[in-house]
Amino acid sequence: MPRHQVNKSIHDINEKIKRGDVVVVTAEEIIDIVKEKGPVEAARKVDVVTTGTFAPMCSSGAFINFGHSTPTIKASKVWINNVPAHAGLAAVDIYLGATEATEDDPLNKVHPGQFNYGGGHVIQDLVAGKALHLKAIGYGTDCYPNKFFEKEVTLDELPYALLCNPRNAYQNYNCAINLSNKTIFTYMGTLKPGARNANYCSAGQLSPLFNDPFYKTIGLGTRIFLGGGQGYVTWSGTQHKPGAKRTEKGFPLSPAGTLFVMGDLKQMSSQWLVGLSIRGYGISLAVGLGVPIPILNEEIVEYTSVSDEDIFTQIVDYGHDYPNGISRSYGQVSYASLRSGAIQLNGKQIPTVPLSSMVKARQIADILKQWISNGTFLLGEPQFTLPC
Repeated sequence: MPRHQVNKSIHDINEKIKRGDVVVVTAEEIIDIVKEKGPVEAARKVDVVTTGTFAPMCSSGAFINFGHSTPTIKASKVWINNVPAHAGLAAVDIYLGATEATEDDPLNKVHPGQFNYGGGHVIQDLVAGKALHLKAIGYGTDCYPNKFFEKEVTLDELPYALLCNPRNAYQNYNCAINLSNKTIFTYMGTLKPGARNANYCSAGQLSPLFNDPFYKTIGLGTRIFLGGGQGYVTWSGTQHKPGAKRTEKGFPLSPAGTLFVMGDLKQMSSQWLVGLSIRGYGISLAVGLGVPIPILNEEIVEYTSVSDEDIFTQIVDYGHDYPNGISRSYGQVSYASLRSGAIQLNGKQIPTVPLSSMVKARQIADILKQWISNGTFLLGEPQFTLPC
């Protein structure tokens, strides 16, 4: 284990938060601090670095208890605003997936489908305080005799609502192009033929897992900004792949770690949970998420000083390779290049299009900074960190 000149604990930092003398900066502000002072002095000065990301995160949804009817019902099928929810849990417990489309959506029968409404929009409407139509049917039992039930529901009236997202905050992701001869519609957006645009999705130097690439401070119990409220990391996310190839500084060159997160939906805001209609693909949910990185030593502060020039991803063809399970890179590109608005590929300049919002990522990092500085947000000490 390396010997560090600076050694803090999360308990030490929380005591500083309670006293009101904690030093918090964002993941963009720390870059110049480390350049000016070096990692050791920066680690002495700074206690917490805040991160943020706001982007489509399909693997999201909500556990909801909608309350018993009279007479009682054991729901076998449930719809909210005509969007099916999974009812195979208990009498009135359901899980609403963000990507579920309405029952009568034509999907891609008329291609490309519009996907105007679905689970992500239901979640946004709930946190916006709207009244939504809930319908449930059951087969009837002695203890739950009711076979049909419907009512208007609001989030405040629901007995229980938990945002539960099995895979959020991807640590790096592909830069998507289309080498086929026709326009295609993907979860990475619309891709023009002949690689005439390149789409990417990451907050780069603000992204949570780029600021702790080996998950030294993030794990079960880490308290986070989630959807405008406070949530928690509860496990590694599905498709967590920490063994991805990395740069010499430790930053993954392709999709790697992910987070399983959850939090009280009733604390959240429609500003930070936004339903998306992705043409020709389906429904998604844009999620606002931010993770505070406790600066325990100079090694961690050096990781948080990562800049877009240090982070690279792979250019991947979604026209043929991706749908056929072919793993192939057509080049490696930095996030600094992607954010410049154009990249070079085979001697051509290709415009780049972000699916994530840097403006909102900065806002999340700033809000989290304010919460911690004001003493309204204490760091959660992980029971164990994510597998690496």
